[in-house]
Amino acid sequence: MNAHPAILRASVAADGRLISADAPILALQREAGGALGEMLAVPALAAVARLVTRLGIMVSRPVVAAGLTHDVDMWVRARPDAGGVAMAIVDWRERPAAGPMGEEAERQASFAASAEGWIWQVDPAMRFTLCLPGEGPDGALPDPAPVAGMAFTRMFTLLPDADGDLAILGAFARRQPFERQHASLRQGGGAAVLLSGFPLFDAMGRLMGYRGHAAPDRGHAAPDRSDEAEAATGAEGAEPMVGVDFSRRLDRSLRLPLGRIIANADSIAAQMDGPLRPDYAGYATDIASAGRHLMALIDDLADLQAIDRPDFAVAREEVDLADVARRAAGLLGVRALDRKIRIDPPDMDEAMPAIGEFRRVLQILVNLVGNAVRYSPDGSQIWLRVDGDEAEARVTVADQGPGIAADMQDRIFDKFERLGRDDAGGSGLGLYISRRLARAMGGDISIESAPGQGARFTLSLPTG
Repeated sequence: MNAHPAILRASVAADGRLISADAPILALQREAGGALGEMLAVPALAAVARLVTRLGIMVSRPVVAAGLTHDVDMWVRARPDAGGVAMAIVDWRERPAAGPMGEEAERQASFAASAEGWIWQVDPAMRFTLCLPGEGPDGALPDPAPVAGMAFTRMFTLLPDADGDLAILGAFARRQPFERQHASLRQGGGAAVLLSGFPLFDAMGRLMGYRGHAAPDRGHAAPDRSDEAEAATGAEGAEPMVGVDFSRRLDRSLRLPLGRIIANADSIAAQMDGPLRPDYAGYATDIASAGRHLMALIDDLADLQAIDRPDFAVAREEVDLADVARRAAGLLGVRALDRKIRIDPPDMDEAMPAIGEFRRVLQILVNLVGNAVRYSPDGSQIWLRVDGDEAEARVTVADQGPGIAADMQDRIFDKFERLGRDDAGGSGLGLYISRRLARAMGGDISIESAPGQGARFTLSLPTG
């Protein structure tokens, strides 16, 4: 897949003609049958230009455009400019055009669709979006049932097969159907269940999540919960502690209303239902930002509760640190663009194999890059570089921020430690969680910094 890390730009006249464009955009225009000075022929980009012209406001959104031999995923920021529209495109990524599923994938998807049990659906971040009862006596929903926004792994404890593998992990990594994933419910007695599911794609071939079934697993007994019961009991076996259960209920109770607040605020800020006064749109943006901050805090507290358990463990998978670094840079690209910060990821042909859990490695790098963006000055640059040896693979995130004094560099990894920073951008848990996750995978996070000289955070992981 080809990517253009630099920002691509184009100008569109008020009547829809493409006035100027960087080479990749112009090539896409020509593949669509247009030329420079003619009407913008790429439908997805033309639709954005028309919306900006009609509303007279800036629009920022993901776009997928189809070329002759490939599709292009991009993030487009368009704004009114001198009677026309100025476009800035970040995270331009080319990929083969999406094709139909093969016969084997169709067979497995058909099996998953016809399975017994209740129905679940998750988004690409593995958070529930749907939960419905199924047919027959095994189709009843669990009590308590998952709610929208709840993490998949907070509902199920995934169990390895006889070979120590988790069918669901390989399927998710390859975007394929899976079946007979053994699991147990984390609540409601810990009943054993069998999970099956298949990926959902939109018309452009983008992964929209997974849908599947959870049916009783009569071949496996419910796991022994005696250790959890002992851990949830006070000293000398007295009163049960309610902290864990209260935390779970609080988590479920907050995610759904916060998700609705964020979605509605984003719709208002984007003026989807018509123009608004600029200050009102700004209020909506502030509401959405505050909602995301609270949602991130809930995520951090949930992770904190998980990693502080004595039985916490991570999966061992083959990961490419260079690929994960590029993904993290792409996820933070728009936020950096807002402040004219350039993120320079590893080259597309670079690779750095390591052993870890993919989603946890991505979580760590998103946190490190997010911190770099948050504390870097406008117009600065952030670098992501990989290196390693036979025993260890490393990825470094370097910024041009204010730096951290030597006597503060150990404290920054403590719980709720923010080194006196008074911004509302973090909880003070991200680096603590990141280091705990890195060490759980057999690696670590180190820092090199000095006041006024930026900071270099390095994630190291074993290679075998």
